Amino acid sequence: MYVEHPIFKKPENEEIKIWKYMDFTKFVSMLDNNSLFFTRSDKFEDPFEGTYSKANQILRPTIYKDSGINEEVFRQIDEFSKRLRQHILISCWHMNDHESAAMWKLYLQSYEGIAIQSTYYRFCKSFHDANENIYIGKVDYVDYDSDWIPEGNAFSPFLFKRKSFEHEREIRAIIDDSNINNESRKLPQFEIGTNINVDLNILIENVYVAPTSPKWFKDLASSLLRKYELNRDVIQSTLYQSPY
Repeated sequence: MYVEHPIFKKPENEEIKIWKYMDFTKFVSMLDNNSLFFTRSDKFEDPFEGTYSKANQILRPTIYKDSGINEEVFRQIDEFSKRLRQHILISCWHMNDHESAAMWKLYLQSYEGIAIQSTYYRFCKSFHDANENIYIGKVDYVDYDSDWIPEGNAFSPFLFKRKSFEHEREIRAIIDDSNINNESRKLPQFEIGTNINVDLNILIENVYVAPTSPKWFKDLASSLLRKYELNRDVIQSTLYQSPY
């Protein structure tokens, strides 16, 4: 279920729209499994995912000058963070009041594209039957060469990304499958990620099909929603509709 956490920042407006862009096969899988797929953080393309910034490494000796913490502790912090990446699983969403042309292009390779539109509030409420603790918050975008990422909480580096990714305007749900007191859980539990139970009737507000999708594809998406007893509109994106 969704659990509030002090370092996970909420958007100012909890009714802000959030979007999940996916191909058709992932859409079908979501409906069939009544779930969202959470990916291991170390499986994302960004090699900096879940890491502290270069500035942290440079500034630690100054910040911890009077604490008695030495270089060996700094090394252990980075080693722990590196291992934890295998146990942190994430579902990434785009936060925007409107569709994003950039997101359509980034995540879709053909006309067979789907965008699930929800809200932050719906997203949080939709995990009411999940067994796992789900933490949800905004991502901050910083300069990894000069900006300090707060230390002292293991989730911190997973809530920051480089400014190069600022266009993503990401809100993410995170679960942690690690248990440092359990020897059997030191190895990752999942190879790529796992499906987490979600109430799709709460999560889904609208379903959009890609701007280049033919009519039959929209009809197919509508048929699937009826099959799974989801009474939601399927909207044809008009991003590339002629103004004349």
